[in-house]
Amino acid sequence: MQHDAHTGHAHHDHDHDHTVAHAPATWATAARATLHCLTGCAIGEVLGMVIGTALGWGNVPTMVLAITLAFFFGYALTLRGILGAGVAVRTALRVALAADTLSIAVMELIDNTVIALWPGAMEAHLDDLLFWGALAISLAVAFVVTTPVNRWMIGRGKGHAVVHRYHH
Repeated sequence: MQHDAHTGHAHHDHDHDHTVAHAPATWATAARATLHCLTGCAIGEVLGMVIGTALGWGNVPTMVLAITLAFFFGYALTLRGILGAGVAVRTALRVALAADTLSIAVMELIDNTVIALWPGAMEAHLDDLLFWGALAISLAVAFVVTTPVNRWMIGRGKGHAVVHRYHH
């Protein structure tokens, strides 16, 4: 029997997708991943807040638009890099969703909670320093809170560790 020919030899199953080295789970790697995520979130968040505020929308529709655009731009930036590496669209979409969903969700939760709790921030207008100051500080707080989440995910081969496999 063919199986008997391998008696005494160690048998190893190798799944090549799992043997790909990923970025180490350092704070610097996590900060870069978070900054990448923050860029897309900030674009969407600022655009949504500007549009909602300029149109005189209420707080809830403005926040819904800002959150929707934050996810859109967060995913779009990741997709741009993955598609640039020649990955098929369907695979790229799956990778972007897996890599960014938790990070964007945490970032948006923290960012919008800070803005909602900041006295007067929700009523501030585009020409008000409070509008821009609260938005900048809320994004900074979101960055600080989300970085450990990304470090945890990268350390487990998830999140942006998956994206880095396509950049080489």
